[in-house]
Amino acid sequence: MSTEAVSTATEMSAITVTPSSPAVGAEISGVDIAAGVTDTQFAAIRQAYSDYGVIFFRDQNLTPEQHLEWAERWSAINVNRFFQPVDGHPQIAEVRKEPDQQLNIGTNWHTDHSYDQIPAMGSILLAREVPESGGDTLFSSQYQAFDTLSDGMKQVLLTMRAEHTSRIAFGGIAPQNDGIKGRIGNPSLALQDAVHPVVIKHPLSGRAALYVNHDFTTNFEGWTVKESEPLLRFLWAHASDPMFTCRFSWEPGSMAIWDNRAVQHRALNDYQGHRRVMHRITLEGEAVGPAA
Repeated sequence: MSTEAVSTATEMSAITVTPSSPAVGAEISGVDIAAGVTDTQFAAIRQAYSDYGVIFFRDQNLTPEQHLEWAERWSAINVNRFFQPVDGHPQIAEVRKEPDQQLNIGTNWHTDHSYDQIPAMGSILLAREVPESGGDTLFSSQYQAFDTLSDGMKQVLLTMRAEHTSRIAFGGIAPQNDGIKGRIGNPSLALQDAVHPVVIKHPLSGRAALYVNHDFTTNFEGWTVKESEPLLRFLWAHASDPMFTCRFSWEPGSMAIWDNRAVQHRALNDYQGHRRVMHRITLEGEAVGPAA
């Protein structure tokens, strides 16, 4: 191989990682997923995912088959129980809001699938149709959320576990409800309950991360819901402190891959009268253990 060819090959494998904020997130450029991602590129992308908690791409115009192939390179796929699937592709969930619908999906800060005994590793969300403005997604570092607590609070939380459930968020939703009709259903499948450490040791980075969220955490193990509420409300508010966050503005073909063990996220509902269609694939994870 000539020197020029080696140089060209090296340039093709290079990517650029640009942090989105001091706390969390990074945008990756120099990658065309549909054209193929080299092993060297993929290793750098996975490292950025571990380092930043959520990574973003632009102009990734994938077919559903390419979306699935990309997801399978990361992990086995977790088929969502409650979201409407993309036609012909049951492994891809459609996150859709029509112009006449007032409610969006994911409006509260949350962590996907914390109600499962083995929580999802992450999600790959691909924008298909977005409003001209609005509909951004916020992400918050749960490493920062834990690190900035007082030493006394850290010591208490490291000894605690919390209960998570799908029953409230999904079990109480009637498929005929006009607000979510055709988008979320199967309330009879909302039977998942799990208990996880309040502070987990991240399986990739080894760092301690706060692991309670508004939508699925109900109480601390051994505590009543009423007893748990004041501390949970404090932790939920702390976990979404703007100092820990980044904000991503979508364009058609934009992609986010986030780590459910390291970040929480929230979808803003500020685009009434406009359509937004996203395709999401959820990635299987592994059991989460205590940080101490």
